[in-house]
Amino acid sequence: MSKRTHEQQLAARKAKRQAERQAEQARQRRNLAITVTAVVAVVAVLVGVFVIFAPEGNDTPAANSDPSTPATDAPAGPDGKPKSIPTALAAPLKRPAPLPAEVDCTYKKGAEPASKKVDPPADGKVKSSGTSKVSLNTSIGDLQVTLDSALAPCTVKSFLNLVGQKYFDNTSCHRLTVGEGLQVLQCGDPSGSGSGGPGYSFADEVYPTLKYGRGILAMANSGPNTNGSQFFVVYGDASGLGPQYTAFGTLDEPSLKLIDKVAQAGVKPQNGPTDGAPITPVKINTATAAA
Repeated sequence: MSKRTHEQQLAARKAKRQAERQAEQARQRRNLAITVTAVVAVVAVLVGVFVIFAPEGNDTPAANSDPSTPATDAPAGPDGKPKSIPTALAAPLKRPAPLPAEVDCTYKKGAEPASKKVDPPADGKVKSSGTSKVSLNTSIGDLQVTLDSALAPCTVKSFLNLVGQKYFDNTSCHRLTVGEGLQVLQCGDPSGSGSGGPGYSFADEVYPTLKYGRGILAMANSGPNTNGSQFFVVYGDASGLGPQYTAFGTLDEPSLKLIDKVAQAGVKPQNGPTDGAPITPVKINTATAAA
């Protein structure tokens, strides 16, 4: 064999080994990409579930499935008490573009049975204007609520439907968060577990510029379009919330001061040091809509 032929064979074998290494590296990169994508997807799912309130068997996205607001590990003061509570009321909410004069509302049967027997609202058109007053007589005093149909007409219709059937009567607010970025009181689950609901669900009524602050009333959920009966009151800082929770009303300042006292008493940690049942129980004795 000539020297030239031998060198050509060596070069060919070297080129083959390089091609094989490159092919193996490419395969590994593809496998890595698939693995990373899967991990990201799992994390996204976990984060979504960990996010906030969840009706009907889904707890919130924060701790164990409590249809509620997002979970938080933000610092709090000693003994699960808030370091501070903002006192300025949130600016009045207003959609960037008004809804049509009437919107269609649909209430679908949920995957889980109702925590308390109740009939869903009738499907159909509802006006997207006007306000309604609801009084929550609770163990800490009367909480005065104003519902705004210009923000969320289908949500307001559902809430009034539940009030009219005494769904909220003799139920407890099962969750309080006191950390920076998430200061809310969550109610609306007759089971008290954080996973109960009315046996039906309805679509979100949110918009990209939606922000939450002191005095805002919003729906807890376990993901997109899973609204049921659980709701939360923002009594302080809610800068950690994204615009995925339907805001549908407000509480007045005297009502918020009652909730402030509950927050200042602290939480029984369940989902972290700043998230759990309020030490001062909050029981809704009756919920009544103004005539």
